[in-house]
Amino acid sequence: MRGLKIAISGKGGVGKSTVAAVWSRLLAEQGLPVFAIDADPDANLAHALGMPKTLADTIKPLAADDALVEQRTGAKRGRTGQIFSLTPEVADIAQKYAVQWNGVHVLVLGAVKKGGAGCACPESALLKGLVRYLVLHENEIVILDMEAGVEHLGRATAAGVDALVAVTEPGTRSLDTALLIQKLAADIGLSQRFFLLHNKVRDSVRSAGTAKTVIPDVPLLGTIPFDERFIRADEERKSIFDFPDTSDLIIHFKQSLEALQTRHKATEGKS
Repeated sequence: MRGLKIAISGKGGVGKSTVAAVWSRLLAEQGLPVFAIDADPDANLAHALGMPKTLADTIKPLAADDALVEQRTGAKRGRTGQIFSLTPEVADIAQKYAVQWNGVHVLVLGAVKKGGAGCACPESALLKGLVRYLVLHENEIVILDMEAGVEHLGRATAAGVDALVAVTEPGTRSLDTALLIQKLAADIGLSQRFFLLHNKVRDSVRSAGTAKTVIPDVPLLGTIPFDERFIRADEERKSIFDFPDTSDLIIHFKQSLEALQTRHKATEGKS
């Protein structure tokens, strides 16, 4: 089976990193090689994985690694008017720069400082090239913890993404963001691989009803309940995966992941 490639997006604060972290840990427990890629400028995936701060602090965002950017693209960060490679060599980056924790290999892409409407810059070329390589060429599990959009995905990369999952919480604001992500997904050919996952849910029936009104006809992978233990785990800088007596919470993540894996296997069977 080809490796599973999942991009997770959604409005800020809805719990994208928590979902990415727990799914990564669950897949690693299955003995699968997992790369968890923090592609959100507000990087906190290592924290959500429960990685000790001393180890997390050793992870250098790739976009901020001046030597790496210059070596691979032939241009320096922050300078305008340069000619640089749009297809830098990236095949060895994941193995060289990932930090491992509990069977999960973690990479932090880092934020690209944009000027004007976009960024045609060497660090952006490096990051997009790396994501494209991991999605299209690696047989491992790849989980992308993204910002509220598809910044690191393009049409070529999207061909290898098995699922774009929008995490939402009760209320229309996060659902409006999911609706925008759905439109972006359709633009790059991911409309048939777009899913919802409801988080922080107190009333699952009401939450599902609101979602159907705002963003209809999108498969729902599952719901994760609101629980104070998520807050306490965050305060103690622990993964909910490692927090005491949370098996009743983990089961919701497991069920939603299994729903996604089932859909993936069914799709593979038709290909």
